[in-house]
Amino acid sequence: MQRLADNRKLAERWRGLEKRVADTMELLNLVEEESNQKLEGEIQSEVEEMAAHLDELELELAFSSEYDTRNAILSIHAGAGGTESQDWAEMLMRMYLRWSERHGHRAEILDVSPGEEAGVKSVVIEITGSYAYGYLQSEHGVHRLVRISPYDADRARHTSFAMVEVMPEAETDVDIRIEPDDIRVDVFRSSGPGGQHMQKTSSAVRITHLTTGLIATSQSERSQHQNKEIAMKLLQSRLLELELKKKAEERARLKGKRISAGWGNQIRSYVLHPYRMVKDHRTNYQTGNTDDVLDGGLDGLITAYLRENIGGGRR
Repeated sequence: MQRLADNRKLAERWRGLEKRVADTMELLNLVEEESNQKLEGEIQSEVEEMAAHLDELELELAFSSEYDTRNAILSIHAGAGGTESQDWAEMLMRMYLRWSERHGHRAEILDVSPGEEAGVKSVVIEITGSYAYGYLQSEHGVHRLVRISPYDADRARHTSFAMVEVMPEAETDVDIRIEPDDIRVDVFRSSGPGGQHMQKTSSAVRITHLTTGLIATSQSERSQHQNKEIAMKLLQSRLLELELKKKAEERARLKGKRISAGWGNQIRSYVLHPYRMVKDHRTNYQTGNTDDVLDGGLDGLITAYLRENIGGGRR
């Protein structure tokens, strides 16, 4: 049923583009019969929008993984550096929330651990929308920020790091089946801001998968039951990601390709001083419009990565 729904959405998008082309051709015929500069401008704008939409649809056709159409579970973890890195993690959180908004996706913060002074230590976001994982898997890795610190009285330049993890949302009991005996569930009091109720009640939940040692935690909700559901969803997605990683490593071993560790070299640098530039070190794609990128304008960076890696058995 899920595949049927996805195929229907895809067919509707292609048919919608087909109708736009037909409508534009009719306008073009009118312009040819009688010159109209305003109408010519509208047609030019429409053609550019359709071309961009066509590029997007063609890129999606090239996706090869069965998980590319899935929703995404995106986690951001501040690196060493205290407030600086925690502020950077929050900037990345806002960037992905804005990207989701631009693309009409629904973004929900499943769990967040606030920083002591500012920012966040970690945050988990569920992004629901067509091909959310397919696009966002390009963001998996270490992100580096260079800027003049707003927290440094000497106005010194600082370098901060944050780790972004992206997982496809697992389908309950279809992709990963977790037996009750395979997990340990612990409850504890929520830490950080959250009101008196969250402080006094043991509503936070930590689930440990005993076989792999993977841990999933949720403490954002007031209800222990809700936190347990969220933690279980995160655990299932992490187990699915572990399986995908094992398959990727096996493919790489057979091809003789080296797989780098998660906290290895950064995949992307965001430089705000002494010049302004965002550069992806995997594709060498770069842009000087840092404000747009940090406001969710990631399409150029994402597309460059996908065009270089599409269909080749990525991560």
